[in-house]
Amino acid sequence: MDAAHIRNFSIIAHIDHGKTTLSDRLLHMTGTIATRDMSDQLLDAMDLERERGITIKAHPVTMLYKARNGETYELNLIDTPGHVDFAYEVSRSLSACEGALLVVDAAQGVEAQTVANFHLASKQNLEIIPVINKIDLGHANVPQAKQQLEDVLAIPAELAIPCSAKQGIGIEDILEAIVARVPPPKPTGAASLQALAFDSYFDTYKGVVTHVRVFNGEIKPGMMIKLVHSGKNYEVKEVGSFNPKPYTREKLETGETGYITANIKTAAEVKMGDTITDARNPSGVLPGFKEIHPMVFSGIYPINTADYEQLKSSMAKLKLNDSAFVYSTETSIALGFGFRCGFLGLLHMEIVQERLRREYDMDIIATYPSVVYKVTMTDKTEKEVDNPAFLPDVTYIEKIEEPMVKAFVICPNENIGDMMALISEKRGAVDHTETLDAKRVMLTALVPLNEILIDFHDRIKSITRGFGSMDYEPADYQESDMVKLDMLVNTEPMDAFSCIVHRSKAEGRGRTLAEKLKEVIPRQQFAVKIQAAIGGKIVASETVSAFRKDVTAKCYGGDVSRKRKLLEKQKEGKKRMKAIGNVNIPQEAFIEVLKA
Repeated sequence: MDAAHIRNFSIIAHIDHGKTTLSDRLLHMTGTIATRDMSDQLLDAMDLERERGITIKAHPVTMLYKARNGETYELNLIDTPGHVDFAYEVSRSLSACEGALLVVDAAQGVEAQTVANFHLASKQNLEIIPVINKIDLGHANVPQAKQQLEDVLAIPAELAIPCSAKQGIGIEDILEAIVARVPPPKPTGAASLQALAFDSYFDTYKGVVTHVRVFNGEIKPGMMIKLVHSGKNYEVKEVGSFNPKPYTREKLETGETGYITANIKTAAEVKMGDTITDARNPSGVLPGFKEIHPMVFSGIYPINTADYEQLKSSMAKLKLNDSAFVYSTETSIALGFGFRCGFLGLLHMEIVQERLRREYDMDIIATYPSVVYKVTMTDKTEKEVDNPAFLPDVTYIEKIEEPMVKAFVICPNENIGDMMALISEKRGAVDHTETLDAKRVMLTALVPLNEILIDFHDRIKSITRGFGSMDYEPADYQESDMVKLDMLVNTEPMDAFSCIVHRSKAEGRGRTLAEKLKEVIPRQQFAVKIQAAIGGKIVASETVSAFRKDVTAKCYGGDVSRKRKLLEKQKEGKKRMKAIGNVNIPQEAFIEVLKA
C-alpha cells in the first residue's frame, strides 16, 4: 500500500486503564477479527498476561479500515505494556510509530505512568491523541479527566475523545482521529533499505522471527540483509504481518510493520532496536538503539540439585523470548549450583520466576534481590558488585556508590504526610510536590533503588487505600555508607543470607533474619548460636536451645552433690560436642527464610 494510506500508532496508558480492551475493540470494529473469534485480551497471548490483566510483551497487528471519506487505510497498531519495568519495550515500540493514543481512565484520571509514558512519546515527537476511556462507569468524571489533561500534561481538553472500549462507544471517532491526525510515514531518503527491529520471538520451525518497521525501501524474500550492530548477513526467507496471527506477504514497503524470518538461530544475534539494511548496498543507522542493562539481580537455584541442567536449558529458551533477561552461572555453599540473574525491575523478576515455574515446570528458589553497586578501591580502581559474596574486604574499599531512582508518586492530599514519612524511612528525599487537582498531588523524590525493591509499591497502595500510584526512572549513582551483613550459624557464615545494606538498617535487618532462622533451624544436641555480623562486629544474636536428656532421672534421692556431678559431666559433653558438631540446615529452612 502507498505510504499516504498507512498509519502507525501505539496505545499507551497507566496499568489497568483499558489499553488491551481498546485494542480488542479496534480489531473488532475494523473487521480484522470476526465476532465468533472475539475473546477478551485478544493480544495477550500468555496465561500470565490474562491472569494478571497486564501486558508483558508488545504485540503488533495490522488492520484495514475503510474511512468515512471512502478510502481504505492500513493501520498498524503496536499494543505496549503499561508497567514501568517494561519501559524499554514501550520506548522501542514508540520509535516504530508516528502517533500514540494516550488512554486515561475517566474514573481515576491521570496517573504516574500516564505522565511517564506521555513524556516518552513526546521525546519521540509523536502525534498524541488523548482518549478518555470508561465513560460508561457510574463514578466516571469526564470533566475532571479533561481538566487534568490540560493541567498536568498541557494537552488541550477539546482534543480528547470520550469512549467506552467495553461498550464500543466512540470507537469510530478514534479510528477517524487516527486517520486524520496521525501523519503518514515519510521515507528517510537513504540510498537503500532501512528497517528497525523492535521485537523478536523464537519459533521452533522458523528460528528467530523478528518484528520490523520499514522506514525506507522494501524488504522481500530472497534478499540479503545485514544487521548493523551484530554485523552479520542473512538471506530473508519469509515476510508477513499480523492480524493478530502471522500471515505471509509478498513484501513489506516503506512505512509498513510486520515480521521477517531469515534462518537466525539465536535471539542474541538480533539486538532489539537494531537497524536492518541491504547487505549489498548498506545505508546509515536509525537512531534509538541502546544496550539494555539490568537493574535488579537475584540468584535462582533449583530446589532439587538434579534439575540443574534442565533449569539451564529452560533459561536459555526463556532468554530467546525475553531479550532483557540476563543470567550467568554461580555456586553457593548452601544452595549448590545455580544462576545469577539480572532483571529490569521487580515485576520483571516476578514474571520470569513465574514463567520458569509454569512454562518449564521448574521447582526454583530465589535469593534476596540486590542491585549493582559501584565500589571504588583504595588503589582508585572501580568495580561493579551485584553479589554480596564478591564485595571486597572493607580495608580495600575507599567508597561504595549505590544506584538511585527518580520516583514519581501520585497520592490523595490527605496521605501526603504518610507518603513523605514513607519516603524518608526509605532513605529518600522529596525534591518537589505538584498539585494535580483538588484531590491529588504528585511527589517527585530521589530514592535508593535498593530500598524500593521489596515492599515500597505495596506500602504505597496500603497507605493510600489503593488510590496511590508510582513510577520511577533510573537516576545517577550516589555515595552511601553501605555494609555487608553476614549471617553466622554456629560461627559458620551462610552465603545465601548475606546482603549489602545501609549501616542504619543493618541491625534491624540482622535481627529479623536471626529471629526467622531461629524458627526454622532444627534443634541439635547442643545450643546453636545464630548471629548477624558486620565485619567482626555482632549486631544481633539468637540461640536455638539444645535437646537435653534428663541425666538425673536415675538418682532416687541421696546427696545433691551427686546430681550436680552428673549435670557438670553433661555440660562438659555438650561443650565438646559444640566444638566439633556441625549444624545441617535443611533446604526447607533456606526456602522459608528466603520467602520471608
